[in-house]
Amino acid sequence: MALHHFHTKNTKSTFRTLQFFSFISHFSTSFLVTKIPKKFKKKRKQNESPRTKLVQSQPNILPHFENILLRDAHFRFLTRTKDYLSKQPHHVLLLDEAGKLHQQLGFPRGRKVLKSIQRHPLIFETYRHTDNKMWFGFTDFMDDLLSTEHGLVNELEQQRVDIVRKLLMMSSNRRIPLSKIYHNRHLFGIPEDFRDRIVKYSDHFRVVVEDDGKRILELLRWDDSLAVSFLEKKFLVDEEKVKKAFKFSIKHGRALELDLETQRKLNMLNTLPLVSPYSNGSKLDLWTLEAEKYRLGIIHEFLSLTLEKRAYIHNIVGFKEEFSLTKHIYQMLQKQRQTFYLAGTEMNWCVFLKDAYTEGGKLIDKDPQVLFNEKLYQYADMKELDADKDIQERSRYCDGDGIAGMLE
Repeated sequence: MALHHFHTKNTKSTFRTLQFFSFISHFSTSFLVTKIPKKFKKKRKQNESPRTKLVQSQPNILPHFENILLRDAHFRFLTRTKDYLSKQPHHVLLLDEAGKLHQQLGFPRGRKVLKSIQRHPLIFETYRHTDNKMWFGFTDFMDDLLSTEHGLVNELEQQRVDIVRKLLMMSSNRRIPLSKIYHNRHLFGIPEDFRDRIVKYSDHFRVVVEDDGKRILELLRWDDSLAVSFLEKKFLVDEEKVKKAFKFSIKHGRALELDLETQRKLNMLNTLPLVSPYSNGSKLDLWTLEAEKYRLGIIHEFLSLTLEKRAYIHNIVGFKEEFSLTKHIYQMLQKQRQTFYLAGTEMNWCVFLKDAYTEGGKLIDKDPQVLFNEKLYQYADMKELDADKDIQERSRYCDGDGIAGMLE
């Protein structure tokens, strides 16, 4: 009886439910919220792109090195446009043509070049020519600065020649394509016209044209006095510091229970002796400890020859064949944090020689070209120059101590 009552009641309930849905099916339900609004949706954490992901992470980030790369980006238009305009007839460029050269001039694609020009009123100016077209070029003040820089380049010519000689001595066959040196000239302070200047040094260099038309610079004479690395010189002054420059750990079992000092002495057996970057690394077995010491020595010496003791990865990879480097440069340098600091993003990172900088990120020994560049950056960020200071600066360019005075 109870079972029959339950079945009858359940049937009535089902019938009423069907009647209800039959009734509401004649009406729209579009007013009902069927989706979660975007603002309430839990956002998926997107993987960072190598273009934006930093090489370093907290707490390893050193802001003063990262800020140097931000400065590079800030003055990209200045440095690229200065280089490009300097090679143009009369140092001028049609504004319409300049708008198409975003890569060469270093301004953002899709932006108007005029906006970048106006950021540096002491350096660049626009004017309307007699053809009624808009042109832009250097200001008179910038022309004076360029004249000063030209004199500086002449004074430093012998030093730059020695840098090229050392690069050739580091290369496996004592030869490097001229194009590679040219593309990296700003890194070492090598002048734009160095290919014309080297003819004066026929006792050091020879240019060979290969079958494919590539021009190769060859070293003619080895110089033992130049074949001394920066680390070797430093070893004579501070032996302990050089011993700590690189670290090659010896693997051992935990059962040994070595204290830190014993581990350090044990690792030192692996670290010394270092392998000179002026030896022939191409003869070393690729994955041996000696080969890794050689590659680290090469990069250390390479950075020591640069103006700012740093270089981007594309600068280093450009000499990969000549210096017998591998594709594992990043991993190799990451293991040597006491000597190198890697800054920037995974796609375009820069390696610094830490000992060449103070704890605040200031370069210790500044090349005259570096001092000139820093002065140029100061002027580039100024909207106007004080009249009295302008006269004073111009007089410094004209006297015999123009370069020294300008760099004070």
